[in-house]
Amino acid sequence: MFFQQDEATSHTARDTMAAVRNLFPNHVISSYGDITWPAKSPDLSACDFFLWEYLRYQVFKAPTHHTVQELKNRNHQEVKRIPVEMLKKVMGKVRKRLTECLERNGGHLNDVIFGK
Repeated sequence: MFFQQDEATSHTARDTMAAVRNLFPNHVISSYGDITWPAKSPDLSACDFFLWEYLRYQVFKAPTHHTVQELKNRNHQEVKRIPVEMLKKVMGKVRKRLTECLERNGGHLNDVIFGK
């Protein structure tokens, strides 16, 4: 299992990083971790560029949820309903974005800046 930092200042404090390293030895993805990751790179994570927006659309097109547990249950249901072919396309985009990031030495991605 890996842990990926989002580079929020509070999450990279010494005490926080020590706790995270204790939980995920040699598996911390962060500019201060065991595996370096480009700063401010949410567009490299499938959860950031696909999943959260997809779930927000799917979950909230239904009537409003009344409890936190109902909302959690709906999220779990929608994750299970994501078509395998859609996931394959998303992971193809992850590979493409990672490759481009490497080619650009951690620089900005074309489709993210220019919307291609």
